[in-house]
Amino acid sequence: MNQHSSSPLLKTTLVWKLDDDVSTDVIYPGRYMATVLPTETPQYAFADLPDLNKKLASGEFPRGSALVAGKNFGCGSSREQAASTLKGYDLAVIARGFARIFLQNAINLGLRTIVCPDIEASVGDQLEISADRVVNTTTGKSFPITPLPKSRQSIIDAGGLIAYTRQRVVAANR
Repeated sequence: MNQHSSSPLLKTTLVWKLDDDVSTDVIYPGRYMATVLPTETPQYAFADLPDLNKKLASGEFPRGSALVAGKNFGCGSSREQAASTLKGYDLAVIARGFARIFLQNAINLGLRTIVCPDIEASVGDQLEISADRVVNTTTGKSFPITPLPKSRQSIIDAGGLIAYTRQRVVAANR
């Protein structure tokens, strides 16, 4: 997302709501750790939440849909697959707060992560996300975003650390 604009950059629908302290083992259960390819990990997203897993796997949620979570999303193990499995569905994750290692993994993979400490939304609500706020257009309420540092946001905007580095190398060699 462009840090210099307050116009909506993403219009999305809230498709699932999670509580505080969602661990990486909930996002990507450890028993699937033998599967690490980003093309294969999405099938195991939220495997222990069968309703959510089924809806993701069936394509019921359009790409760009949003999950909303409470505080400390992605706590627990440092497994990168917890972020790659969500990136595989092109989800935006709006949370009151993220666990530090999960957030860095998500940034490195280009997963849209939005820190919004006061977010209030229900499944089915329409959301507009800009650089500085999330507007719940269903309820008319607006919630400020805690912006990521520009350098981290630039990595997400580029599609991840590899894409960001590639862009920087190409630009430097012009």
